[in-house]
Amino acid sequence: MLRIISADFVISAAQPAQFPKAMIPEVAFAGRSNVGKSSLLNALCGRKGLAKTSSTPGKTQQINFFRINDRYHFVDLPGYGYAKVSKTDREAWVRLIESYLTNREQLRLVAALSDIRHEPTVLDLDLFHWLDSIGRPFVVVLTKYDKISPAQAQARHDEVLALVSKYVSCIGVIPFSSNTRHNFDKLTGAVGKALEGR
Repeated sequence: MLRIISADFVISAAQPAQFPKAMIPEVAFAGRSNVGKSSLLNALCGRKGLAKTSSTPGKTQQINFFRINDRYHFVDLPGYGYAKVSKTDREAWVRLIESYLTNREQLRLVAALSDIRHEPTVLDLDLFHWLDSIGRPFVVVLTKYDKISPAQAQARHDEVLALVSKYVSCIGVIPFSSNTRHNFDKLTGAVGKALEGR
């Protein structure tokens, strides 16, 4: 299990040239807007204000890098499926995200977030399929576990697990709550294992 001692903001990158040059392992966090990505990052790092949370879709418009334990990067990717951005902006963000996910040598794992209260969206499913097609290891994290009953959560977990069972790059499905830290150890275990190359 990864024990996070320090977490510091490094840079917001608007283009690949701004990505950190350090050859250290990275885990990226991807998901649609308002899926709870910033809350998850803050919960993992034990820092409330590290990643900025907002009720406004599309708050994260660049790729944010955070230095973890002076040994790794957590990478916060812009949320997809925004309601109020121009087509030009959306296309630019898609190109930025795809460039990172396709070309980043340091990337060890993608945490693909999906809201457990709803079936995975078309955009969620597209992300799973695309990550598998480029051979990027990913784990599906079902956020907001505390918002539904344990029975509903188990049913959703089983449903999503069946959906992603065809993807060889998917290493698992983890229901998670940023509020109660449900499955905190399981998620940090998966992240730590990827970062250490195990």
